[in-house]
Amino acid sequence: MYKIVEKKALTKDIKMLAVEAPDVVFNAKAGNFFVVIPDEKGERIPLTIYDWNREKGILYMIFQEIGLSTIKLGKLNVGDNIYAVAGPFGKHFHSKKYGKVAVVGGGVGVPAIFPIARQLKQDGNKVFSIIGYRTKDLVILEEEMKSVSDELLLATNDGSAGQKGFVTDILKNLIESENRPDLVVAVGPVVMMKAVSELTKTYNVPTVVSLNAMMVDATGMCGGCRVTVGGEVKFACVDGPDFDGHKVDFNQLTSRLAAYKDEEKTSADHHCRLDKGIKEAFDGRK
Repeated sequence: MYKIVEKKALTKDIKMLAVEAPDVVFNAKAGNFFVVIPDEKGERIPLTIYDWNREKGILYMIFQEIGLSTIKLGKLNVGDNIYAVAGPFGKHFHSKKYGKVAVVGGGVGVPAIFPIARQLKQDGNKVFSIIGYRTKDLVILEEEMKSVSDELLLATNDGSAGQKGFVTDILKNLIESENRPDLVVAVGPVVMMKAVSELTKTYNVPTVVSLNAMMVDATGMCGGCRVTVGGEVKFACVDGPDFDGHKVDFNQLTSRLAAYKDEEKTSADHHCRLDKGIKEAFDGRK
């Protein structure tokens, strides 16, 4: 069991939990992910590591309540125990001194980009952080990202905070300026990472994306997270999660992520009938 020592609501349905997990944070690095199981009957949820305190053995996770398992996770409180937390998994982000780097985060991809930006900054890079959200009410970690960036650029679709538009609008301006990045790192929704990769490919700017593929065991055994990169089959859990954005088959990835939508809805409907609290959580998202 893994005890929750801190909980914070960042938005209506985005939560941060701090959990005692010394075996996970012992060797955690930027870009790694972990797997959490809320209860004995819960499914495995892969989450990219947001932050950690190695000395105290504390793992910080940020997630959005989207499906049944993340809603179950979000209902837990300080003092409660999470059934299982395992990791770190995946290859950590390869950071070195590139020069100028643009890190691009969209929505709940921002927590994943935070430790990467921090490591890049520590390695002597000039870091431009571009973060994007649909609207002001969904903005998270703005101050945290400022602390690890030389410059923070914020976009919202509706213009309620920062610049109106998309992260790709800001990135395009940056590429065409005297601060053209030597590397772009993007984490977020697949549609965002695809748009970023298509943009940077036209300007010949190397780009790394972190793929949120479907996973079960996170050790390469199930094959659920397979993706096509440069015409070759890769497993996001052991070969990634970071890949060359210019070589990823994003259309295939999008299709695979939608494979179990019907099953997810059936499971959610079943639990909503059995648990009033879960039903209220789902209703609150509508």
